[in-house]
Amino acid sequence: MSSIDPVDLAAKLISVPSVTPASGAVFDVLDEALSAIGFTVHRFILGEAPDGPTENMVAIRERGPGPHVGFAGHLDVVPAGEGWTASAFEARIEDGRLIGRGANDMKSAIAAAAAAASAIDQQGGTLSFLITGDEEGYATYGTPRIIDWLNERAIRPDMILIGEPTSETRLGDTVKIGRRGSVNLWLTVKGVQGHVAYPHKADNPVPRLARIVAALSELHLDDGTEAFPPSNLEFTALGTPTSASNLIPGEATAQLNIRFNNLQNGADLVAEVTRIARTIDPAAEVRARISGEAFLTPAGRLYDIVTEAIEAECGIAPRLSTGGGTSDGRFLIQLCPVVDFGLPNATMHKVGESAGVADIEALARIYRRVFEAGLRP
Repeated sequence: MSSIDPVDLAAKLISVPSVTPASGAVFDVLDEALSAIGFTVHRFILGEAPDGPTENMVAIRERGPGPHVGFAGHLDVVPAGEGWTASAFEARIEDGRLIGRGANDMKSAIAAAAAAASAIDQQGGTLSFLITGDEEGYATYGTPRIIDWLNERAIRPDMILIGEPTSETRLGDTVKIGRRGSVNLWLTVKGVQGHVAYPHKADNPVPRLARIVAALSELHLDDGTEAFPPSNLEFTALGTPTSASNLIPGEATAQLNIRFNNLQNGADLVAEVTRIARTIDPAAEVRARISGEAFLTPAGRLYDIVTEAIEAECGIAPRLSTGGGTSDGRFLIQLCPVVDFGLPNATMHKVGESAGVADIEALARIYRRVFEAGLRP
């Protein structure tokens, strides 16, 4: 088998644009790398615009009886944005950092995992890569469809490491052992458009929406748990179809997001928001999209393996956290215990996204330790 340089592979992946949902050439690069080190690669494309088409990859290397360790990640990235000093999709190294869209979230972690897989002497067990092209989007045809693919073939990992950038100040300081759930909601209050000088001939929806916003802003969901902070509801947009100063609008809209812990569930939160809105305006329209439920991986072998690998390589004990955004762990927890661990996340999604070359190389060594320990019977 050939040995993989994690920085070189990361640069190759970055240099293939793969704005979500992704498919095609970026998967070709990873396919070639994993095939060369003994993986059998399965790829499938599902869905249509706007949520697709999305490509997924399941790469498996089996060496007889033993545990099954999975590594999960995504090759899609957010749009580049304006302000880059050079192309966001031309990987380059400056001052010891690999720069380019996806360097931090999370092509470098996938490259580090591939490098780790190329370095271990796998005598038994199964190592798999579960890679999607739609984590940054709605994930409609992404990781949930990978789970379907595995279930149809009765393939079930014993543990899964997700390569999201979880470290904060330095590599190894934070491991995510769970994630909050997330639900987006859109409210619409209808009225009757008219001239502000003749309010009796119109019906202004803005005051009713304002009362709904006020009521929801006062909603106390919970006080949190030992593992999770309190659930929180935040309004992210308010609007009407017109900006004319002399026009009563025909409708008013609001957008909000709830990040919630494992004391809550998405469906109940949607029902509560709907109840409050319709108490104020029985005709209020509520549309919701649940991105994922909260989850917490119970303490166990996976915790120990990842913590010990970080301590051995970085000399620090990581903090076990549930903070931050969601990850595809919200789906993969259906299969087995999962944790997220990867690079320092200060630059993810930013213009000038980057990762330290030394951190990428160290991450590959940590992943190697995790794979070796996880594959032991």
